[in-house]
Amino acid sequence: MNAILRTLSSVARPSARYGAADAFKAQLITWLALLAFFHIFPQVDLYVSEHFFVREVCSASISIRETCGHFPYRQELSLQLLRTLFLRLPYVVTAVLLWKLADCYSHCGATFDANRARALKIALGSLIAGPIVLVNMILKDHSGRPRPSGTLDFGGSLDFVQAGSLIGKCVSNCSFISGEAAGAGWLLCLVFLAPRSIRPALFIPLAAISLLAPALRVAFGAHFLSDVILGWLSSLVVFAAVLALTDSPQPEKKLKIE
Repeated sequence: MNAILRTLSSVARPSARYGAADAFKAQLITWLALLAFFHIFPQVDLYVSEHFFVREVCSASISIRETCGHFPYRQELSLQLLRTLFLRLPYVVTAVLLWKLADCYSHCGATFDANRARALKIALGSLIAGPIVLVNMILKDHSGRPRPSGTLDFGGSLDFVQAGSLIGKCVSNCSFISGEAAGAGWLLCLVFLAPRSIRPALFIPLAAISLLAPALRVAFGAHFLSDVILGWLSSLVVFAAVLALTDSPQPEKKLKIE
């Protein structure tokens, strides 16, 4: 993870002319390699989810093929409230960024900060392309992968399918990949568009949120480990792609969101 963060930190500067493109290729290869790993070794997902699942004795009316039990962490009120906070945070940040972008374009001539506007558009563009379109509008509605709590292995009624499989019976809002993990990954990317003076103050809380939000989805039985890792990393891939597509021809300027 530290290598990923160092890479993104370097490519967030327009002076690294080919840095963003190289970072995008590296992140995409990493994403595909992890997808292949989880697809070949699906037992990893089952093993991790098993640690958050409490088995119970089934009633006589339940089929012998089915499993009874629950994910206890999803019943904790404090964790539910924390999850709700993490879920809403990207929306709040998006509203602030939109307001800042509108304020930026309210200026003209010498008072218009083109570099600031570019940073804001990169932030919003990576959100739209990644968590919104790629994750929530394409993958989650067409992957067909049931959530852990919906599989026979964990008290549900659908067969487990490995990451990347398209044969699952989930109809919509499926498990692959995690939208909340993608949103959490996007939040962390914003650190590298912020002024250097405030990056240390932003990094620790955003990194904590970025890692804890996906972890809660696994603990709640809402996603498999592969869903949250690939969801989180997808935002870094898209962020690097947007940076590469919008690489500045003026290397002396620095990206910043203020």
